[in-house]
Amino acid sequence: MPEQLILTDHFLIAMPALHDPNFFHSVTYICEHNADGAMGITINRPLDIALGEILRQTETPCEDDAINNATIFLGGPVQNERGFVIHRPHGEWDASLMVSDEICVTSSKDILEAIAAGKAPQDCLVALGYAGWSEGQLEHEIAENAWISVPAAGNIIFNTPYNQCWEAAAAQAGIDLNRLSNDIGHA
Repeated sequence: MPEQLILTDHFLIAMPALHDPNFFHSVTYICEHNADGAMGITINRPLDIALGEILRQTETPCEDDAINNATIFLGGPVQNERGFVIHRPHGEWDASLMVSDEICVTSSKDILEAIAAGKAPQDCLVALGYAGWSEGQLEHEIAENAWISVPAAGNIIFNTPYNQCWEAAAAQAGIDLNRLSNDIGHA
C-alpha cells in the first residue's frame, strides 16, 4: 500500500451526500489503516446511555455524578457491545493501541476502573462499537466521494462539542462542507 494512502491518525469526514444512517455527518477517528483494511471510532454520535450505565454493567462502582453522567458515543456499527476509550496521554493499560505520539485507544476494563476512581487520562472519549473496512474498501469509498480525510486533531476529539465536530474537523483543513459538490471528479 503506498504510504500516502495510510490514514491512521486521520479523521474520515462524511461527505454531505453520504446518507448511510451509520455515518451521516459523522467524523470517524481512524485508529488503524493498513493493507488489510481499516478500523475507526466515530466521535460525534452520542448514545442515549451515560457512562454510569456502562460502569454498572461492568461491575465498576463509581459515586461521582459527573463521571456517571458522561456521554457515551456510538463508535460504529461493528461490535456495539464492545467498549473503546480514545485518550491522551497514553498511560499503562492492559489492551491499548498507540495511534500516534499523542493519542491511544484502550479496550480493557482497567481504564474504566481508573475513570470510575477519578484517575482517568487527562482527556478521554468512551465509545461502544467501531467502524471497520475490509481490504481496499475504504480506498474505494474515498474514490466514490463518500469521505474526506484530514489529519486528526486532539482538540476536535476531546474539546469540541459533538454537534460541531463535523464542521470543525473539515474547517481545520480549510474545507467548508456546505460549499462542496456531490459530484465525483477524477483527473
